[in-house]
Amino acid sequence: MIELPLFPVPALQLGVLTLSDTALAGLLVTALLAVAALAVRRALTRAPAGRLAVAGEAVVTAIEGAIEAVAPGQGRRLLPLIGTLWIYLVAANLIGLVPGLTSPTRDLSATAALALLVFLSTHWFAMRTLGVAAHLRHYLYPTPLLLPFHLVSEISRTVALAVRLFGNIASMETAAVLLLAIAGFLAPVPILVLHVVEGLVQAYIFGMLALVYIAGSLEVLERRRSREKR
Repeated sequence: MIELPLFPVPALQLGVLTLSDTALAGLLVTALLAVAALAVRRALTRAPAGRLAVAGEAVVTAIEGAIEAVAPGQGRRLLPLIGTLWIYLVAANLIGLVPGLTSPTRDLSATAALALLVFLSTHWFAMRTLGVAAHLRHYLYPTPLLLPFHLVSEISRTVALAVRLFGNIASMETAAVLLLAIAGFLAPVPILVLHVVEGLVQAYIFGMLALVYIAGSLEVLERRRSREKR
């Protein structure tokens, strides 16, 4: 009998601490990306540049270009956060293809943590750029009556960010298990292709939404500050 991967299950007990299968998969993804980053860093110090260094530079350049297209002039500043989100989510969404492993992003607690990170980063970048007072006044602009609506918007988009990623990855893995249960291994290739495409798309959407939220916060505050100076 094939179990549907709807909920994380305990995988490792460390005293009073219990790690689920998705938590272990997340730690594995983090460790693998750390090793890969160190390997690329070492490759960049060598001359002439090898394929690994060229590939690393190409990925960074592509991500920075995508950030500049949405937030002009903020490429270097937002690259560490947005680039890490994109790369991590690609690996996290696709690691479920490895037999015996599950995607960390099919766990709502994991996607909620990522969404909370985006929420905090949005406010951190805004406060660092324009100051705490200017950022907080934004919620009272153009009238304090809009404060509840601003707060609801902040909460709802953060919840939507977490639930969207969780729902898509969980449903994708569930559909793959159901198809394998019904058709056996007669159609594994289309399932794998759909899994890869969906994983890449969901990683891109999450990272792009995070970028849009941060860029939008900076743009709104900058426009308001320019009007006040006039």
